Amino acid sequence: MGTPGADGFRADAVNGTSTRTLDPFAGAGRTDTSRARTEQILRRLELTVNHRLDGLLHGDHLGLVPGHGTEPGETRAYTAGDDVRRIDWNVTARMQRPYLRTTIADRELETWVVVDRSASIDFGTAACTKADLVLAATAAIGFLTAHTGNRIGAVLLHPGSSRTIPARSGRDHLLQILHRIATDPPGEARPIDLGAGIARLTPTLRRRGLVAVVSDFLADPNWERQMRALSTRHEVLAVEVVDPRELELPDVGAISLCDPESGRTMRVDTSSASVRARFAAAATGQRDAIATSLRRAGVDHLQLRTDRDWVADLVRHVALRRRRRIGHASRAGR
Repeated sequence: MGTPGADGFRADAVNGTSTRTLDPFAGAGRTDTSRARTEQILRRLELTVNHRLDGLLHGDHLGLVPGHGTEPGETRAYTAGDDVRRIDWNVTARMQRPYLRTTIADRELETWVVVDRSASIDFGTAACTKADLVLAATAAIGFLTAHTGNRIGAVLLHPGSSRTIPARSGRDHLLQILHRIATDPPGEARPIDLGAGIARLTPTLRRRGLVAVVSDFLADPNWERQMRALSTRHEVLAVEVVDPRELELPDVGAISLCDPESGRTMRVDTSSASVRARFAAAATGQRDAIATSLRRAGVDHLQLRTDRDWVADLVRHVALRRRRRIGHASRAGR
């Protein structure tokens, strides 16, 4: 039997996970989810993205589409704040004043989502599991980029294997990807090789596009070099999914915790303040190391938590990204 905690969740005496799951995405990653239940979840996700995100981020494609197009367009006079790197020096020399060469936005965007399906993803003690957040993040990226002509593909990473869903266009194809993620069984009790999965994807990306890596990044940090290589050509977004019980332990007495990726079990007395403090310090150090690696790799970093509104976190990330881009453009124009 579990021991009730101060925050209302129940720690399982066998594996230390919570038995509390709430809508809107509860159970999306479990193998016993019926097809009807899965389709209901996907419909709800689509409505959430279209109503709550598309209106807030209208015209910005979630702010994740690579910035300027690659095809040259018309020229126009330079104005303060413009990116000086886009100055057309030939026209500037003829006109005796600065002119910019505009670009035609790429009509087709190819998006790839690398999905972590290791055993640790099925952990969750708050409003949902990390698997539910993985599904929600993929749906948000997919629905907001799946416009006419755009293609989306996915790579599902399991311990020792991967499954590639080719990039195609259309809402039906996106729903097939989401259905596969929602019904995909959890991986074996072994860590995935995230770096190898990214390395296998890189040669298939023939044109510049968007790559989202959705993971808890608890695998061995051998992925930084591959992420950095990927970001030199593509727009890369790292979506880190986190549960609060991975950051701190509640005072619920003696419990048994199990590492889902190694099978190791440990008896922990959470009533000890020093034990909770050491755990919190180690968890903070681990998350700081992940953030540092992602920053060195030159990718965007978005953290989603099972105890927060993932839509609000996504909107805050996009707003921060916009301000950062405007600041860079302003500095470049000085």
